[in-house]
Amino acid sequence: MSETDTETVVPVERQRWWGWRWVLWTGAVFVLVAIAGALAVEWGLRQVQPMLRKKVVETLSARFHSPVELDRLELAMSRDMIVTGGGLRILYLAGPTKPDASPNAPPMLVVDRFEFRTGWRELLRPTTRLVTVKVQGLRVNIPPKGDRGQGPDDPRRKGQSALGIAVDRIECTDAKVTLETSKPGKKPLEFAIKSLVLTDVGSKKPLNYTALLVNPKPVGDVQSTGHFGPWQDDNPRDTPLDGDYTFSHADLSSIHGLGGVLSSTGRFGGTLGNLTADGTTETADFRLDISDHPVPLHTEFHAVVDGTTGDTWLDPVRARLGRTEITARGAVTRAVGVQGHNTDLNVVIGKGRLEDIFNLVLKSNPPLMRGELAAKVHFLDTAGPVSVSRKMRLEGTFAISDAMMNNPEMQAKMDALSMRAQGKPKQANPQDAEVVGSALSGKFTIANAVLEVKDLNYQMPGAQMLADGQMQLVASTFEFHGTVKTQATASQMTTGWKSMLLTPFDKLLKKNGAGVELPVKVTGTRSTYDLRLDFPHDTHAPAALPTPAKSAK
Repeated sequence: MSETDTETVVPVERQRWWGWRWVLWTGAVFVLVAIAGALAVEWGLRQVQPMLRKKVVETLSARFHSPVELDRLELAMSRDMIVTGGGLRILYLAGPTKPDASPNAPPMLVVDRFEFRTGWRELLRPTTRLVTVKVQGLRVNIPPKGDRGQGPDDPRRKGQSALGIAVDRIECTDAKVTLETSKPGKKPLEFAIKSLVLTDVGSKKPLNYTALLVNPKPVGDVQSTGHFGPWQDDNPRDTPLDGDYTFSHADLSSIHGLGGVLSSTGRFGGTLGNLTADGTTETADFRLDISDHPVPLHTEFHAVVDGTTGDTWLDPVRARLGRTEITARGAVTRAVGVQGHNTDLNVVIGKGRLEDIFNLVLKSNPPLMRGELAAKVHFLDTAGPVSVSRKMRLEGTFAISDAMMNNPEMQAKMDALSMRAQGKPKQANPQDAEVVGSALSGKFTIANAVLEVKDLNYQMPGAQMLADGQMQLVASTFEFHGTVKTQATASQMTTGWKSMLLTPFDKLLKKNGAGVELPVKVTGTRSTYDLRLDFPHDTHAPAALPTPAKSAK
């Protein structure tokens, strides 16, 4: 290699070395700048964190007139500043529990976790406006009015304003509101809320809300939208609340003894402590377990809810069960010492159908009888794990007109009996007998799935039966004992030699103005009945009353 070639190589190698050295220095500078930037951000976050924490605490303390505790607040940087926190407690929630009466009272509001995003410039403003705050695990506990009082002054909130932080939208998940009660033995009223969105959040005006609540019984979700507030510092129960709701696909089988899928819509308004609600319900397949026959049920209701106890007054409820119109008034109150509610109603059926009621409470299909029904009933269903059909109690009076047997053969027998009782034995056959309706009235009670009937007055053309008895609703069996009175005499109820044979006994059988008066027993099952004489001395083999068999000529 010549001397010229050596001189050429050396500068090239020096250039390469200086080039790599420049890259290394540049990289080192970038790394140092990045580290310095990260340290600066970290230092900035540490400086901002206590300032932001103080702003959060002071804003809430001034807004709710209560000491506020905050366990943690963390800041992180991305495109925006991400703020997360947890363990937020507002101790008194504008009207605290009296410290001397309940020194260990739980916080009135607890937030497990919250998160929001903001920018540096917005954070440093006197009033920081947040677009959205996300909250998880919100718990609100409102004590009874009598247990609340003016809490001790907190010097940390004197002279503060509620303008430190303003929020446009709050999104809550897994929330629960508890309304305490002062009545001994009654548990607090709790509302589980899957999701809650609050908009137009302000201290002096109503805010808009959209909520999805969980209804425990019947199990289902309730969607509601409306207005809430402004918050009443002296008594939170006086805080205005209104809205529309939709309750769909509620499974009635979650209530032991009931069945069907319910849907409901309506509107409510008032305050947390006193709400008025108007709405409708639809259940296409309402049923009781003792019969399991679906019957369409529609209701329209007006209700007043006491938020202090959770008790509800219904005045009125207008229902349509099949073709039967029902009006009810009464109360649904939370039980003492037992989970659930007591239902106490006065029910009036002005013009209903007997078959609708029988379909609901009897297994027989079709039911034994049909006809127009009027009734006045006192209905009581107490709280407890027993089936509704077993624990409900009913007591009242009823009147049935134009009653017919659904079984054609049984109706033919009734028609024949009516012809004989009127003294028309020649027409006591399926071809000639007039189709007759019956009328029934009496008093009844239902308890433990047993129907007891007193003072039953059963009338058809030519005959009357006065009786007492009972019906087993689950087995659909019945037994009645009483007396039958007929218009015709014994001899007039038959023809031929039988009539002549019975003529001497007419005077003996006549009683109290009736052609014949005899003791009878009526027994039956889901779709049959048996009518027999019921002499006390002949209970083992009672004689049957005349039947619509072919008459002797």
